[in-house]
Amino acid sequence: MPHETSDETARVREFFSVRAARWDARFPDDGPAYEAAVGELGLREGDSVLDAGCGTGRALPPLRAAVGRRGTVLAADVTPEMIAEAVRAGRLASGRLLLADVRRLPLRTASLDAVFAAGLVSHLGGPEAGLRELARVVRPGGALALFHPVGRAALAERQGRVLSPDDVRAGPNLRTLLAGSGWRLTSLDDGEDRYLALAARAE
Repeated sequence: MPHETSDETARVREFFSVRAARWDARFPDDGPAYEAAVGELGLREGDSVLDAGCGTGRALPPLRAAVGRRGTVLAADVTPEMIAEAVRAGRLASGRLLLADVRRLPLRTASLDAVFAAGLVSHLGGPEAGLRELARVVRPGGALALFHPVGRAALAERQGRVLSPDDVRAGPNLRTLLAGSGWRLTSLDDGEDRYLALAARAE
C-alpha cells in the first residue's frame, strides 16, 4: 500500500482484527435494520452493487436478494480477519469478497449501480478521498447508502461521549463532504434506531 495510507490502514486493521471473531455475536439483532436499509437503496434485478467496508458481510444476503441471480454483489474490506469471518459465516454464497482498501478499489470506473456502506465514513481517515473513489466506480445517477444500525445520538450515549458538531456524519457536514466528492445527498434519517444517508452520484 502507498506510504500515505499505510498508517491509516494499519490503524483500521488493528481496531477490527481483534474484534472480528466476536463481531456478529455482539450485534445479533441488526439483521432487520440491514434489510430495511438495503431496501431503500433502490436496487433492481440485475444491478451491480458493492458493500464497501463490508466487515463480516452482514449486508450481503439482503443485497443478493435485491439484485437477484443476474445481479453482481461485491464486498470489500481492508481487514483480513473480517473477510475470514464473512467466509466462515457462509456469506460467499451471496457475493464475492475482496480484500481491498475502499480508497483504491480494483474496479473499473462507472462499473457499479450502487454502493452500500455500513459504519464506513467514521473509519476513513480522509473521508473525502474514500467517497471520491466510491463515486469513481459508480455510474452517473447511481446510489450510495451510508448506514449504521443506531443513530448518532444513541451511539454517542452508548459510548459515553458527547455528540460533536464536528461529526462528519452530521447533516450539514455530510452534505458538504458528499458534494465535494461527487455525490448529492438526497435524504438523511438520523433517528434513535438507525442512521441512513442516501446520496446520488452526480451526473
